[in-house]
Amino acid sequence: MASAPPITQNPDIRFLGRLLGDVIRAYGGENLYRQTEYIRSASVDRARGVAGADLVDTGLDALNLDDTLAFVRGFMLFSMLANLAEDRQGIAVEPGADMASAIAALEGHGVSKDAILALLDKALIVPVLTAHPTEVRRKSMIDHKNRIADLMLLMDSGKSETDNGEVIEEAIARQIALLWQTRPLRRERLYVQDEIENVLAYFRDTFLPVLPALYARWERVLGARPQSFLRVGSWIGGDRDGNPYVQADQLRFALSRACEAALSYYLDELHSLGAELSLSTELAHVPDAVLELAERSGDPSASRRDEPYRRAITGVYARLCATHEALTGKAPSRPSTLSADPYDDPAALRRDLVVIAQGLASDAEGVLATGGALGRLIRAVETFGFHLATLDMRQNSDVHERVVAELLKQAGVEADYAALDEFARIALLRRELASNRPLGSRFAAYSEETASELAIVHAAAEALKTYGPQCITHYIISKAESVSDLLEVNIVLKEAGLWQAGVDGAPPQATIMAVPLFETIADLESAPSIMTAYFGLPEIGGIVTRRGHQEVMIGYSDSNKDGGYLTSTWSLHEASKALQPVFAQAGAAMQLFHGRGGAVGRGGGSAFAAIRAQPPGTVQGRIRVTEQGEIIAAKFGTRDVAAVNLEAMTSATLLASLEPEALSERDAARFTAAMDTLSHGSFTAYRDLVYGTEGFKEFFRELTPIQEISGLKIGSRPASRTKSTRIEDLRAIPWVFSWAQARVMLPGWYGVGHALHAFEDKALLADMAQAWPFFRSAMANLEMVLAKSDLGIARRYLPLVQDQAAADVIFGRIADGWGKTHDELLALTGQSRLLEYNPALETSIRLRLPYIEPLNLLQIELLKRHRAGEDDARIKEGIELSINAIATALRNSG
Repeated sequence: MASAPPITQNPDIRFLGRLLGDVIRAYGGENLYRQTEYIRSASVDRARGVAGADLVDTGLDALNLDDTLAFVRGFMLFSMLANLAEDRQGIAVEPGADMASAIAALEGHGVSKDAILALLDKALIVPVLTAHPTEVRRKSMIDHKNRIADLMLLMDSGKSETDNGEVIEEAIARQIALLWQTRPLRRERLYVQDEIENVLAYFRDTFLPVLPALYARWERVLGARPQSFLRVGSWIGGDRDGNPYVQADQLRFALSRACEAALSYYLDELHSLGAELSLSTELAHVPDAVLELAERSGDPSASRRDEPYRRAITGVYARLCATHEALTGKAPSRPSTLSADPYDDPAALRRDLVVIAQGLASDAEGVLATGGALGRLIRAVETFGFHLATLDMRQNSDVHERVVAELLKQAGVEADYAALDEFARIALLRRELASNRPLGSRFAAYSEETASELAIVHAAAEALKTYGPQCITHYIISKAESVSDLLEVNIVLKEAGLWQAGVDGAPPQATIMAVPLFETIADLESAPSIMTAYFGLPEIGGIVTRRGHQEVMIGYSDSNKDGGYLTSTWSLHEASKALQPVFAQAGAAMQLFHGRGGAVGRGGGSAFAAIRAQPPGTVQGRIRVTEQGEIIAAKFGTRDVAAVNLEAMTSATLLASLEPEALSERDAARFTAAMDTLSHGSFTAYRDLVYGTEGFKEFFRELTPIQEISGLKIGSRPASRTKSTRIEDLRAIPWVFSWAQARVMLPGWYGVGHALHAFEDKALLADMAQAWPFFRSAMANLEMVLAKSDLGIARRYLPLVQDQAAADVIFGRIADGWGKTHDELLALTGQSRLLEYNPALETSIRLRLPYIEPLNLLQIELLKRHRAGEDDARIKEGIELSINAIATALRNSG
């Protein structure tokens, strides 16, 4: 096997690493600096294969507990700064992942700009931010990192000082010193309100300014102004699945704070516009519509009498201030001195802004109406409305079943709903949906669960009246396994008037769409038959036809935990493909919602490649994708990085929707048959290890830091849906996160090697890797996760397992599977080492591996002491710091 080339370190990493070293010496002392540098150098030498370089245990053994905590913080900060440097160099940017390149590629295939614009006019592309707990860093740490990124942009522009006269290098060193002295761990558990405030920072600081700027760029590329097809969504404050802390008050808080953020942004932009648009009637032609808007403003200022645009904006500002107070219950930070009526809706605000824009465009060939701040504000109002981000509701189908059963029983309709078979349930639910009579009564005494669920749908109904119909549009049903699971949600929504039966010949109306989430392998296989039956109900079919589309969510995490990486990936692909004709028959556009995570085991990897690899006909310009945990900061932490990732998502959607099919019918048929075989082989191997091996559950819980991860203050919800210790009941996030910490990465690769090894037609596999985007993307993600795993390090965790004999056997099977996967992948791709053909990613991973190994070794030692009963608080803190540091270094680990 060929050796890897020497690492050429990114100059930004060298620069930031030098400053970090200076900070450690200044604040930690010379001794800590020398210890840290010794361990770093030894680990780097070992990673480079320097003769005589051994494991760094000796240097680690010399650290006392206080030094251990400081050392781990140092390596964590280096990884954070390395991530920043890589993002600046555009390592995550892929060729062709921009709108101009996508349009050029489509035009090369004979797709006109008119066809592209026609698609965009009915498109919907939505990144949906969720609170899934894999972001281990405090927001304060991320904020300091982002300030460093901004300072380095100033340095890039040739400046040596900031605007306030501070030397840039000194300002960066100051931020690193602040990072060094900022507590990285949360002391208190996160509450839902904390998660709402955290995500609001991304909406306020990134999405509000970035999306209008992107649209302005795209208008230039397209030569036309498309509708606002790229929007943002959130689950935070609406996702109740397994989180008892999300209730009606949290939903109200999330929507109110989002509205406040949007209106505050608009007010700030209007304030700036008022300062800019100083046009005088003595020097400029002003249309009557602008003059009328100015007169309606009530602005009495004599100094602005000849400045109608400023007066018009003053009136708009006053009305928006009144809107802010009406919707949020408080005055804005910079209130108006005028009294005005609030706007009824965002469309009314937009109309006034358009009057001003048209006035500016009416003279001198529209020199003043070429976009600018006013154009961006109009686009922002169109995109974000008064709600900022669409909030999804989500709950588990088991909860809906219990709530509906209680409602039916209390109303005297059905005493034992749970005992009914599926056919009887559907018949009963349809009868109830045909009537607007509510089942609930304010005089009835309901269980706490039912009362909570009724309260939250009533809060949703209030929100729609307050913030507009876009504030909540989807209700996700976890564990959707039947038609009755969808109908039950409509029953619950009917209690708040969000489902209305058709009366006097009028059709039924569903204000919020019930969306099934198909998660397990069996769920994905059943999805087409469930949706066929659901669409076959006349009342449902009519609603879907009038709406024009229906969403289905497909879950990457639980399907992976259920069947392994390859089977999960293939089942998602096949379910998507099988659903397409079902939707075509129903006359509705299919909108797939991809429940992806950061790690490969949860659908992670290149979003650009993943979207392009979707089956033909399944995107159609409409796609939603979850963004969660550490991936939110990685993809949207700064405006520049956010713009790149949002444009990549948009470009991939265009290409997946309009590019001609790459495979012939013959290739598609033989590749599909091959994947069926591979998936079966991978599934069998994975299930046999994870669910068929005696003692595997205990092995997993003792080898990995799952117990300690469950205690981290990184999310508001529990690690398991129930108190059970079964793997089936464990959430997919801690399942994947734990394997990553121990460097096994098992969910991202196990079973694939068995399948590839057993597949005899290697030439066919090579054809698939060459010609099929789906298979190429799957193998690229597999290669990345293999490169981040290290079974040599993982083996060091084995002493943590109590049953050593069983541990040796199970780990032996894991090591054998890894070897098969590694060898078969290299043979398939024709490489002599992992990532040989992806040098940028190889350099990125190899650069950080020497910094992860010592962290793993320290984590193992601390876990031993913790599990042996040592109660020194520094041991627990060290474990949590090591988890934080390893996750930061691995990047997509959850």
